[in-house]
Amino acid sequence: MGSGSAPGPGSGAASGSGALDAVPASDAGAVRAGPLRRNRDFGLLWGGAGLSLLAGRATAVAYPLTVLWVTGSPGDAGLVGTALLLPHLLVQLPGGALVDRWDRRRIMLAAGLGQALVAGAVAALLLSGHVWLWALLAAAFVEGTLGVLHQLAERAAVPAVVPAEQLPAALTGNEARTRGAAIAGQPLGSGLVALGAAFPYLAALVGQLASTALLFGVRGKLQTARSGPRPDLLAEVREGLAWMWRQRFLRAVMAAVAVSNVLFQGLNLAVMTGIQENRGSQFEIGLVLSLSGAGGLVGALSGGWWTRRFRLRALVLGGLLAWTALMVPVAFLREPAALGALFAASGYVGGVFNVAGGVFLVRVAPDRMRGRANSLAMLVGSGAMAAGPVAAGFALEAFGPTRTVLGLSAAMGLTAIVALLSPALRRNPLDEPAGTPAELPAGTPAELPAEAAGSTSTHRP
Repeated sequence: MGSGSAPGPGSGAASGSGALDAVPASDAGAVRAGPLRRNRDFGLLWGGAGLSLLAGRATAVAYPLTVLWVTGSPGDAGLVGTALLLPHLLVQLPGGALVDRWDRRRIMLAAGLGQALVAGAVAALLLSGHVWLWALLAAAFVEGTLGVLHQLAERAAVPAVVPAEQLPAALTGNEARTRGAAIAGQPLGSGLVALGAAFPYLAALVGQLASTALLFGVRGKLQTARSGPRPDLLAEVREGLAWMWRQRFLRAVMAAVAVSNVLFQGLNLAVMTGIQENRGSQFEIGLVLSLSGAGGLVGALSGGWWTRRFRLRALVLGGLLAWTALMVPVAFLREPAALGALFAASGYVGGVFNVAGGVFLVRVAPDRMRGRANSLAMLVGSGAMAAGPVAAGFALEAFGPTRTVLGLSAAMGLTAIVALLSPALRRNPLDEPAGTPAELPAGTPAELPAEAAGSTSTHRP
């Protein structure tokens, strides 16, 4: 749910009406509560999605770097970065509804094969000696769209193959996997660009095919059966939007995270430009960005410790203030080691946010809404990132890296002040004493035990 990688991501949280189905003690139904490491379906799902994430991280760095080094234009590089992120803004809502309607395994398989085809097409284009901006923009948009569908389906499928009491461990593993993909994928992508423009996309082709092969082995059902007439797609989207609108606390947290994600996208491009102007290499850029993933991995592994000791509001405010303080020195530094240390600390904060945010989402979203819940969270948290690269690209051309980063730091500080003053952030419904379902947000699965949520009265996403 948080940023700082920018996760990323997602990093990154999220999702009706009071008639939503309650979630049973375990969405996995007949799934046995044996050791998580022996859960075959979860292992294949985890590994297949991990390979897809690794390939996506490599190409996410490769697209803007390819354009930046060929054209020398931060503006063009920002346009390609925006094309890759634009599906997070445009595809989330219909994608979430489709994930709730269609077979989630088939969605992941089709998306993985499609991403492999896109990577192969881009590699062939670059090997031919032609670098057409319009073609890279189209390829980046299609890859981003397929990546959104793949990620939504995988996130919604996890509770179907993992018993409720093991969800915190599973979601911690997923966040660690995401950060690990960032650690390896960003220097992999930038390093392969340095060897040859087509290499990152050839590697992504192999990774997506391997991911698809693993996902073919998942045997269990990845969603509960739905009975009764199926509403039309637009009605399901409206249902998800209505549910989210009632979650005032969640909306406030997601708004703060969305702004921080936009700012980190701009920061990433500013660092790329600053290192290039200082005659650094593509590999140095990838190394700096990968250290953000390393910090996020440590943050993910320690996320449970923080959520047991601090309320969500305290973590949100503290994280925004920490990010502000860490951004300011980036304006004046160009050494990769120093920049990497700052990015690692920022990633650590994002990793803590994302683990608890994922557990929070599992608590409030029943299975039949889980695709839309994730899509709404990603729409707010990640969709806004699409504006980051293009806005930062033009700001960098107009003002240069130093003043651009100072402006990003000021915006992050203002976000922290607004969050501090926000009335919606003063009452987390999950911090209230356990009571009747009527005391919880509409649609909350009150049956989930506190252990499954990974939360106590001192909690945050």
